[in-house]
Amino acid sequence: MNPHLHAVRAGLGRGWIEFLNSLRSPQDLGYYLFFGSGVLIYLLFNRNTTVEGTELLYPAVALPGILGALIAFGAYIGPMYALAVEREDGTLLRAKATPHGMTGYVSGQVLFQSASALPMLAILIIPGLFLFDGFAAQGLGSWLAVLGLIVLGLLAVLPIGIVVGSLIKSPNKIGTWGMLPMIIMFGISGIFFPLQALWGWVQVVAQFLPMYWLGLGMRSALLPGDAVALEIGESWRTLEMIGVLGAWAIVGLLLTPIVLRRVARRQSGSAVEAGKQRAMQMYQ
Repeated sequence: MNPHLHAVRAGLGRGWIEFLNSLRSPQDLGYYLFFGSGVLIYLLFNRNTTVEGTELLYPAVALPGILGALIAFGAYIGPMYALAVEREDGTLLRAKATPHGMTGYVSGQVLFQSASALPMLAILIIPGLFLFDGFAAQGLGSWLAVLGLIVLGLLAVLPIGIVVGSLIKSPNKIGTWGMLPMIIMFGISGIFFPLQALWGWVQVVAQFLPMYWLGLGMRSALLPGDAVALEIGESWRTLEMIGVLGAWAIVGLLLTPIVLRRVARRQSGSAVEAGKQRAMQMYQ
């Protein structure tokens, strides 16, 4: 068997096992249920509110953007935490010492972080079909588009989380330096409010980022056709959306193993042991 293919299969197997373990974790299940229920309750309180200038109900318009935000958030923050922890516990160092280990590591992270988005999406989408009029109004075709967008969006954003995580020295710094780029990128993404409300130059910057296009794609798949009037140029810009997300995914997946190898090169057995000692002191 080709060694690269073997490394990818091994990595995918590791990622699948980690996902199954997370489904057995009370903490992870509690997070899914708590956060998902909170979003649904908020939308229910606004179920009769219409979007200004349209007859569309607010929950139907907001939920696709929220789904896009959750996909991007999980793809960004998940690998960042994993990299920060696994750099200190020696996992990254062991991957470096294994032939094609970085390829397997990236494959495992892609599968694990992608699969980890599914429970939250199910908690929001399935009740949303019954609770909110106008949601997923386009039938089977819209769901196929959503599935493709989930895969493409995760592949586009995951490498950003890994690269940013590679710059952070310890897990306790993720809440500050790790969150700052995310706050900026999400704040100008157009997911939480129309992009047209921002300054012109900010709109230009936002349209180079995958978060904006992921939110736009989810809205195009799950909203009625007349909702396009709310978008820039009154167009879903499907080809541009696929092009930008695809470019981020390709560049990111080519760059990520290189970045990880450089991070692992700076690690040593003594550095890993020092990291373990710091972690033990934190929990004493």
